[in-house]
Amino acid sequence: MKTTRLVQRLFLALLICVPSAWAAEPQATPVPTPTRAAEPQAIPAPPQLAATSYLLMDAASGQVLIDSNGDQRLPPASLTKLMTAYIATLEIKRGQIKEGDMVTVSERAWRTGGSRMFIQVGTQVSVDDLLHGIIIQSGNDSSVALAEHIAGSEDAFADMMNTTAQRLGMSNSHFMNATGLPHPEHYSSAHDMAKLARAIIYDDPAHYAIYAQKEFFWNNIKQPNRNLLLWRDKTVDGLKTGHTEEAGYCLVASAVRDGQRLISVVFGTNSEQARAAETQKLLTYGFRFFETQTFFQKNTELARSTVWKGASREVKVGLAEDLTFTMPRGQLKQLTTSSVLEPQLIAPIQQGTVVGRVEVRLGEQVLRSADLIALETVEEGGLFRRLWDSIRLFFYGLFN
Repeated sequence: MKTTRLVQRLFLALLICVPSAWAAEPQATPVPTPTRAAEPQAIPAPPQLAATSYLLMDAASGQVLIDSNGDQRLPPASLTKLMTAYIATLEIKRGQIKEGDMVTVSERAWRTGGSRMFIQVGTQVSVDDLLHGIIIQSGNDSSVALAEHIAGSEDAFADMMNTTAQRLGMSNSHFMNATGLPHPEHYSSAHDMAKLARAIIYDDPAHYAIYAQKEFFWNNIKQPNRNLLLWRDKTVDGLKTGHTEEAGYCLVASAVRDGQRLISVVFGTNSEQARAAETQKLLTYGFRFFETQTFFQKNTELARSTVWKGASREVKVGLAEDLTFTMPRGQLKQLTTSSVLEPQLIAPIQQGTVVGRVEVRLGEQVLRSADLIALETVEEGGLFRRLWDSIRLFFYGLFN
């Protein structure tokens, strides 16, 4: 009789607990939705440029806004030096080289033709000065000298360039040298150069400031930055020009207005003036007719999800990357967001585990979906916690 009553009490206790388990099931998480605009702004057709290839990208979202032959493989000329400088700054960040390291200039570097920093064979030049000579003066000699210092030879450095290009998703690029001097197997694309520029801007903001400098003085010679937009448009703060007979006049530029950053790339214009003017058309159009919004920032707690059999009852949930969107002006206000979490998360849960998703919608259309991840690790709970939750999950399955 006593045993029967004990079983009844246990069953009643479980019935009391089961509803709490139901209530703990995560549901769609409401997210504040911007107020809808009455009418989105009409967007005219993008400008047609006098260039072989061109592309406009929003830097924060990575979305391509204008694309004309953006994936066409073309000779990049001195735009190549964006990769040379990027690898050098990465090596500095990793501690492999230091800005104050002195580099002995080889005869090969000294003899390299084309645009020059005018370093002398056998002399020693700091990594920092070589980096300025590459970015501002577009020095072929400084590019080879720094490549040899980092990798031992320019050929070995080209291997580093191609490995880095693969990591960045530059699928239409292949590098044979650190300078951009013509070679039949040396090529890139407008889209790839925009990806590289985005990496330069966000991976190392401190060194990116060099790209905005208008001139550099070395060996009693003051040379100006060839990016004319640095003088014409105060919102432009980079990046790099390029020119050979084969490539024409090229320019990768970036500008910031009202917190929005755009990246433009033009290949194959017919003069210095033309590449600046055509780039200005891209930037003007992009800033005038597009806007960007970050809905959620990476590694920020957006919700908490119930955890079964864990040392903790909840886990913090967020995104691995910023959820940023670029749309024609007026349309961002029409977007809605919602998130759904997995209903049964069972410990152990490792940080970074996918536990749900968040969606951005325009009406019924899903424009983007991103994984929600656990922002922390939840270890298994004790024996009693695991046993108790197993019983609760059993009855949860029966009644739900």
